[in-house]
Amino acid sequence: MLETLWSNRIQCVAVVLFAVGFSTLLLHRNLFKKIIGLNIMDTATCLMLTSIGFINGRTAPIIVDGVTEAGNYVNPLPAGLVLTGIVVSVSVTAVMLALTVRLYARYHTLDLDEIYMKAKLDRDDAKKEAEE
Repeated sequence: MLETLWSNRIQCVAVVLFAVGFSTLLLHRNLFKKIIGLNIMDTATCLMLTSIGFINGRTAPIIVDGVTEAGNYVNPLPAGLVLTGIVVSVSVTAVMLALTVRLYARYHTLDLDEIYMKAKLDRDDAKKEAEE
């Protein structure tokens, strides 16, 4: 059992990181902490894909010295997925941070429950004004 865990230690770390990020995302009401939790989950996913794509004794998939057998190289697909995931993660984080800044400027809090209540009050006030 311990031997199996030790040989898959990087995958175990990725699973623990994903669980930490997921629990942060679910349990915290602060929007900034939720963004950090999502980034931890993204990092765990990239770590898992990278660890799956690595094979001891194989080299990068660049043909050198005429060696063309696929068994000599690692699979380049996980590396491509990780690069794409990093780009998407940075973009999503930028949008989330921009929205968080706008929400803070409007409601002067980062607590999700308070934002929801203030937004509901704003909507109710706008509804009353429209009826008058």
